[in-house]
Amino acid sequence: MALFTGLPASKKHVLLFMAMLNFGSTVAMQGWTMLYNNFVVNAAGLNAAQSGLVQGLREIPGLLGVTLIFFLFFMKEHKLAALSVMAAGLGTMLTGCFPSFVPIIFTSMLMSFGYHYFEAMNNSLAIQHFDLRQTPIVMGRLRGLVAGGSLMISVFVFFFSEKLSFVWLFFVPGAIGLILGFLGLVHPLTGSKAPEQRKRVLPQKRYWLFYVLNFLMGGRRIVFSVFAVFLMVEQFGFSVRSVSLMFMFNYTVNWLFNPMVGKIINRLGERRLMTIEYIAAFLIFTGYALTRSEWLIVLLYVFDSLTFNFSIAVRTFFQKIAFPEDAAPNMAIAQTINHIPAVTLPAIGGWMWTSWGYQSVFLFGAGLTAISLMLAQLVDREIRIKNTQNAGRG
Repeated sequence: MALFTGLPASKKHVLLFMAMLNFGSTVAMQGWTMLYNNFVVNAAGLNAAQSGLVQGLREIPGLLGVTLIFFLFFMKEHKLAALSVMAAGLGTMLTGCFPSFVPIIFTSMLMSFGYHYFEAMNNSLAIQHFDLRQTPIVMGRLRGLVAGGSLMISVFVFFFSEKLSFVWLFFVPGAIGLILGFLGLVHPLTGSKAPEQRKRVLPQKRYWLFYVLNFLMGGRRIVFSVFAVFLMVEQFGFSVRSVSLMFMFNYTVNWLFNPMVGKIINRLGERRLMTIEYIAAFLIFTGYALTRSEWLIVLLYVFDSLTFNFSIAVRTFFQKIAFPEDAAPNMAIAQTINHIPAVTLPAIGGWMWTSWGYQSVFLFGAGLTAISLMLAQLVDREIRIKNTQNAGRG
């Protein structure tokens, strides 16, 4: 199977474990995301303020990602990762059963805590179990698998949304996440041993560039995920069916392209790939602000999604500068930092949109990518410095 090609037998158990959890987490999260808006309006009768509160609360688990470190005092990281995927699946499963405001908050928070905890540990586990050349390959292949899962659930919702009740529409993706999480929980991680992780919650000066790049990545993610589709609907009049078809096209392209990202990182290196990513993102955000073409806006969205997958390079950059025992705590810290914009930028961007026009939001996003581009030029220097320090440590 292409997922395992070129990896030693000792690593295939780990990759199978990670593949099950990545697929289960993605299906649970994407199922919830695709169904949420129609569910809260048509089944639960929530108003805009209530729905906005649920969405805002849903981002808090990402902000609290650092709290997973406390669980690592009494639980193995891979077990906690599997339980997190089970929680994400269970949260999605239960959402359709309780179409009212307060239960939706609780089921959404359960899904979100599971998803965000797993995401932090997903990157950490890859860095711990695979070497410098294997990690980008594995991360790229898992991104391809995730895109395939997103495509699968999109097709499911597209074809069954008018045939099944919301109870079953939420139940199916949630059950997949719950079952795959359980299989991960009982899956033996034989043949590969991860280093013991430090249990610390404070950022380290040594990793300052990794933290800042994650913060800026979080800002770019919000401009892309919150405002790009909203632009299509408000300014270009895209229908629900049009948006669904665009998502399916986007997931198909990512499914085919993402496995190549790891090879590109190994060939070009992190600094060069980040430079390409941030230049492309700057042009894409500028295009969002200036274009009046429906076809071009769709192409910009797809290219935006493709280049965002180059952010794997930020994680592999961390692997090159980090002590092995620092992976878990710093991935948790990075997730918290990454989600600071998630709880602030939607409101700020909405105010900018109404005050100065939608162009201002995307030009702001272009500004964030320009800052990222400048900082990316320090990546090779940081790797050289940390290699020197690591040699001294040895």
